[in-house]
Amino acid sequence: VVLMDPSEDPDDILRANRSRENTFVFDVVFDHRATQEEVYVSTTKSLIGGVISGYNATIFAYGPTGAGKTYTMLGTDCEPGIYIRTLDDLFKAPEATTEEMDYRVSMSYLEIYNKVIRDLLNPSSGFLDLREDPRGSLQIAGIMEVSTTNAQEIMQLLMKGNKQHTQEPTAANRTSSRSRAVLQVTVTQKSRRKAIGKEARIGKLFMVDLAGSERAAQNQGKRMKEGAHINRSLLALGNCINALSEKGGSRAQFVNFRDSKLTRLLKDSLGGNSRTVMIAHISPASTSFEESRMTLIYAYRAKNIKTQV
Repeated sequence: VVLMDPSEDPDDILRANRSRENTFVFDVVFDHRATQEEVYVSTTKSLIGGVISGYNATIFAYGPTGAGKTYTMLGTDCEPGIYIRTLDDLFKAPEATTEEMDYRVSMSYLEIYNKVIRDLLNPSSGFLDLREDPRGSLQIAGIMEVSTTNAQEIMQLLMKGNKQHTQEPTAANRTSSRSRAVLQVTVTQKSRRKAIGKEARIGKLFMVDLAGSERAAQNQGKRMKEGAHINRSLLALGNCINALSEKGGSRAQFVNFRDSKLTRLLKDSLGGNSRTVMIAHISPASTSFEESRMTLIYAYRAKNIKTQV
């Protein structure tokens, strides 16, 4: 990706050697002609086999407000996004091997808004707590888990959940998602043979539609306060990514996952046995040059994370 500064004057001799043109290298880059199917196949499809055999995976949608994160993740009825395509494939894959194995696919859909967790499938349950169970894995107390194999039903649930999603008109986008939406899919696999029936493999797949990052100057009042919470949790995520991507520095980096609810929830997906994909969205508009630049730097840094299995 080559990013050029729109305000740069090609005839300005004084700045000729100080061009703000930036180049970034990613695994794959899509332009405006890419279809939902193309994006899905190149980013997420390859992770599904891993989730079924018990590894964790995470997909992030990151970028400034209005660059298309929710479209990529949720999509529309006729152009479904990554959520639906992934779940579709997750339901199809076990059918091939159900002779000896029992599969259960369950999902929960939540949002983190102003530092509190809400269940999008059951909004009446109020704010939920993040607790650690004796095995050290994080659980959200009282969250509704839905187990279904019907993709149509899932789409309706997600659309219903998305209507509960905290959206507010901001100066940058009329239906801006002001919260981080996390779709968590758990695949449990048990053997049908009695002798080894006690062993279960559990793979977790997190799909995260991050709230839009934007300049504080774009919003006033309540929106600005909200933006501060959003930016703080994105900063916490950024700090974790920085610490994880430091290539064997002089001292072992401490990764502070407890800085925000988002990073605490995603602790297993950023480090450990997880494969993580970040889909960074940028806008071609010259007015969002700064946002695009920051997004690309952030994603480029995330690319350097090497996890220790």
